[in-house]
Amino acid sequence: MSMSMASSSLTLSSPTSLSSLSSARHHILRTHINLRTPNNNTHRPLSLTVRALSAPALTQDDLKKLAADKAVEYVKSGMVLGLGTGSTAAFVVAKLGQLLSTGQLSNIVGVPTSKRTEEQARSLGIPLSVLDDNPRLDLAIDGADEVDPDLNLVKGRGGALLREKMVEAASNKFVVVVDDTKLVSGLGGSGLAMPVEVVQFCWKYNLVRLQELFKEEGCDAKLRLDEGGKPYVTDNSNYIVDLYFKTPIRDALAAGAEISALEGVVEHGLFLNMATSVIIAGKTGVEIKDKIIVFH
Repeated sequence: MSMSMASSSLTLSSPTSLSSLSSARHHILRTHINLRTPNNNTHRPLSLTVRALSAPALTQDDLKKLAADKAVEYVKSGMVLGLGTGSTAAFVVAKLGQLLSTGQLSNIVGVPTSKRTEEQARSLGIPLSVLDDNPRLDLAIDGADEVDPDLNLVKGRGGALLREKMVEAASNKFVVVVDDTKLVSGLGGSGLAMPVEVVQFCWKYNLVRLQELFKEEGCDAKLRLDEGGKPYVTDNSNYIVDLYFKTPIRDALAAGAEISALEGVVEHGLFLNMATSVIIAGKTGVEIKDKIIVFH
């Protein structure tokens, strides 16, 4: 049996997609289906687009909140949830706290991916747990720093990549929430940091090895510093080496494997074949891309 992915795009209206942020009128703009045959064993997304006309200008935070609110619609009472880290994930946690306080959700348990997410969730009265006690999660929701056309991700610019990857890999579904500035044609294509978490011991040795690994991509490797100019320390007491690419990574799967093979590397920010859905908020509405597997 071989496995492939069908990719299609559908545009339709949504009565609630922008109601909380604008009074824009929603209606169907167009509908089109585009199917293509991908390579075997390649996951391709199905794209569902919800659009609005005549919407007022939205800030980036408005777009993040819009995507976050849409993601929370996946949450049902009784679920065990992975709670992401970062500015977009914070909107998700805030919405969950609101729904719990009003009784619209009940009996949910959150597994946070960072100390700051844990603090936010506790302040909102969200019950928390850990993977030790809940090794399989129903759903994880988190942001991303980059999303490519196959829904592969760069994550970890907020410094929580190790715990994020552990929690999200343990989830039955992983929903990613972003605004459209995070879309790239290839991972590393934004020119911003692709983080690698390394042990403190001989960090410079691994920084040099990481830069050499991607010299053909024109990679520049830098130790992440905190606001005081000292090495940034993760929740796991490690350092982060940020990789800056002049051109997109040509083979992300191979790159991830080569990074992981270096002694002293703890984890990298390439989240490959993990996202099941990506919710993208743009100036004209919300787009939802889902991965579906087609067997033949």
